[in-house]
Amino acid sequence: MKFLAQLERKKLCWLIIIACIFFFFLRLPSIIEPYWYGDEGVYEVVGQAMDHGRLLYRDVWDNKPPLLYSVYALSLGDQSAVKVFSIIVGIISIVFFFLLSQKLFNKPRITFPITFLYILLLGSPILEGNIANAENFLLPFTILAGLIIYNLSNSPQNETNNPKNSSIFNRKSLIFTAGLLVGVAFLFKIVAVFDLLAFLIFFVLLKLPKNVSFSVYRKAEKNELGIMSRELWTNFIIPNSLFMILGFLLPLFLTTLFFLFNNALLDFLQTVFFGNISYVGWKNTFFNIPQGLLILKGILLIIVLSIIFWKRKLFTKASLFIILWLVFSLFNVFFSERPYTHYVIVLLPSFCLLIGLLFASTEKMSRIKILIGIAAVVALLISQFTFNIKDSYQYYPNAIQFLTNKESVKEYQTFFDPHVPRDYMLSEFIIKNTKASDTVFIWGNSPQIYAMSDKLPPGKYTVAYHIIQNNAFEETQGAIAESNPKYIIVLQESAPLPFALPLYIMQYTLPGATIYERSL
Repeated sequence: MKFLAQLERKKLCWLIIIACIFFFFLRLPSIIEPYWYGDEGVYEVVGQAMDHGRLLYRDVWDNKPPLLYSVYALSLGDQSAVKVFSIIVGIISIVFFFLLSQKLFNKPRITFPITFLYILLLGSPILEGNIANAENFLLPFTILAGLIIYNLSNSPQNETNNPKNSSIFNRKSLIFTAGLLVGVAFLFKIVAVFDLLAFLIFFVLLKLPKNVSFSVYRKAEKNELGIMSRELWTNFIIPNSLFMILGFLLPLFLTTLFFLFNNALLDFLQTVFFGNISYVGWKNTFFNIPQGLLILKGILLIIVLSIIFWKRKLFTKASLFIILWLVFSLFNVFFSERPYTHYVIVLLPSFCLLIGLLFASTEKMSRIKILIGIAAVVALLISQFTFNIKDSYQYYPNAIQFLTNKESVKEYQTFFDPHVPRDYMLSEFIIKNTKASDTVFIWGNSPQIYAMSDKLPPGKYTVAYHIIQNNAFEETQGAIAESNPKYIIVLQESAPLPFALPLYIMQYTLPGATIYERSL
């Protein structure tokens, strides 16, 4: 029997290795992608600026938490290096997802199909997984946190609640670690807080008496059912919740101290928290109420959570975990009304687990309900996001044709964006016509030109839309006057240049761009 168990473990190990290799080849073309995606261009320039001593938010600006830019800084702003790191992180998330699905279902016939689905959706360009966005990097942390919490939920109630138990410290350490992991994910993107809420509520609901519902309001009934048990609240729910929350807050606390000691605390808080209110508010207005649609989503979330609380005795432990995570992940995806497909990546773990729950269910009615839930999720996603299946399919033949010299460099670049050849042409022009000490200013939304030519913007903003968004015209005008860029490049598709250029003359016209050169 031991031999068969070892053989089974080896078989599972080899299968997961093969799955990771498959993921690697799905992502392999991303390493040779041209510099084309605007957000990646911003991250690259910010990372390079940090490497050159500029302080994030104060000296160079973007609106996300700091860890994503730290990844780009460690990669020296090099796109290929970041893509390799994204592949490694993706493989780690696959292993954690497989372990979590095994813990939930313990059936390879279920775990491998849903792991394959997870790999396919994360590895291919369908959800923009080929782009090194924050969502890619936070997944291993949230999935591992979920695995820890679900493992801890298997502890016997009486053993967990006993403060004299020798393993109580280990459990609290693991709870703290789970919170810490989500706290790290939060520093990649703030919406990770919804994963924390999902895991915290699951952990608490699982320990509440099954018969407690909204109909229980008299003290006698509460005492009878155990809801008012001092041991339950003081030895389990409150301390464990606090440990998870403290773990979550620790990375944020350390980050806050860093910016405080560098005299940039207000820049950090304004950019990452207060400044994102307007960002999230885009199209979230409802009946002329700012954030009205977001409030409506919040009310809907509370209603759904109330139904789960009311009906929770009908859920198995696995189904309760998956449904709670799915609900919060959906709220995460639709938190902002912006239609960026990579937002869906955070939904992948819980959605794939929901499909696993469909396979694991033995009751016909349960399967019907889960199928309806899957259909509803897919319909919601299609209503908000565009999934370009055709381009995702052509992504791989395009890479193969380029690598086998059946497609020119220009054709390969144009597949991603028509402006890419122009951007490469401009970066070559800058490299050939400037010294290391020369600066340039680009008025447009192709920050990757800075990254490819190893230049930094004169001010802290890398793209025109950030200057417009922050009404930073005067600040940018001052930065231009102070740095005296050798060239000011105006991209054809951008708005008219809003700055005075008394010392510059139009010197060159390239396809899609006008170049002004400093005359003195």
